[in-house]
Amino acid sequence: MPEDSDKSPEDEFRDMLRELLSGNGSFDPSQLAGAAGLPSDPASLAALMSQLQGALRSGGDGINWDTSLQQAKTIAGDGSQDTTPEQRAAFEQAFHIASLWLADVTDVAELSSEPALYTRTRWATKTMPFWTQLAEPVATNIANALTGVLTERAPEELSSMIANAGQLVRGIGGTLFAMQLGQVVGQLSKEVVSGGDIGIPLLDDNEAALVPQNVADFGEGLDIPADQVQIYLAVRELAHARLFRHARWLRLHLISSITDFARGIRIDTERLEELAESFDPSNPEELREAMTSGALIPARTEAQDASLARLETTLALIEGWVDVVTAAATERLPRSAAIAETVRRRRAAGGPAEQALGALVGLELRPRRLREAAQMWQQVTDAVGTAQRDALWSHPDLVPTAADIDAPEALIARLEAEARGERPEQDEMDLALEDLLRGEERGDQHDDEPGSEPSGPNGAGGPPV
Repeated sequence: MPEDSDKSPEDEFRDMLRELLSGNGSFDPSQLAGAAGLPSDPASLAALMSQLQGALRSGGDGINWDTSLQQAKTIAGDGSQDTTPEQRAAFEQAFHIASLWLADVTDVAELSSEPALYTRTRWATKTMPFWTQLAEPVATNIANALTGVLTERAPEELSSMIANAGQLVRGIGGTLFAMQLGQVVGQLSKEVVSGGDIGIPLLDDNEAALVPQNVADFGEGLDIPADQVQIYLAVRELAHARLFRHARWLRLHLISSITDFARGIRIDTERLEELAESFDPSNPEELREAMTSGALIPARTEAQDASLARLETTLALIEGWVDVVTAAATERLPRSAAIAETVRRRRAAGGPAEQALGALVGLELRPRRLREAAQMWQQVTDAVGTAQRDALWSHPDLVPTAADIDAPEALIARLEAEARGERPEQDEMDLALEDLLRGEERGDQHDDEPGSEPSGPNGAGGPPV
């Protein structure tokens, strides 16, 4: 840099990047796209360059998640089909039947809004706020790690320039991650059949939706009448959405658990440094593989493992309840068992985009204990009925725990005792707590006010999962 230059180091670095991104330097945009795991067709490359240049112009170090949305909409729109009037009539009928059948098997109330039919593009648009909330901690960590590695590894003559331009580097790194997230969500829009298909609350409370184009793809080759597939999936979607409306605490609890886990994710800077040292611009596959396979995210800590176990328990309880309720509601469907088996296999395998999402944010969203949770819910249903079963969702302290999934006998015995009007057995700790709440020591003569009832434990199965 000339000594008489009036430009600051940050301006110099900005100009250098702008020159590269405009194609005036020794820079191949397709190599950068390949490194980021993005398509290298002309339209995608133009979008990539536009977004990166936007990051330069803004100069901010925040992540522009509109980049993710635009990328997702572009990919989802490729081959997306609008819902025909005939399809709309068929799915409205399916939702109507599903609502009637669910009323017979659960005490969870109906939704107050009508179920929706989404195109793939609409699904990507509606669910993107959740995906960005999930991915932001990881994206920020990657962008910061990239800045640190570039600063440490830069030649001495460029070190001050890059140090002053760290904000720009973070912005560009965040843009690349945001575009990659958009790529994954766009592909995911071609795999899902509904708003609750992933098992987590992607849509706002009180919302249920199916993607007719993907429902048709789901039923292709099953040799099952299309109306049966539509009704079965409508029952599942309504059951999922109704549960989150009934248990209003559940959505916030689940999202908080997921984002807390994501905030604990750290980037393996040693691995990133190795990639920076060995990176060959003409062969970006290694960097692309590292970003999309999760190789930059190190092994989980013990605290993260414990957090993940609690999260998986919650997801398994949700999905298990939906399975049991759906099975009961669709007994009238001749081929319901075959559709259920297809759902189970599809859920166990997960689609390519879902697997890529798990690698990208370091979190696998498919619960491993789903079958055991469903068996527990079925045993509870058989023992005490639907009303007492569904009442367990009314408060986080009442929800079954992982121990209840392993051995539901104690939970069922307590519920049966409550159904008979019996008080649960109390141990010494319970009795001491009861005495404390009543304001007296055992053996003292200080009685409560006349007519008051002693306060006992609520019989909760344990802390929130």
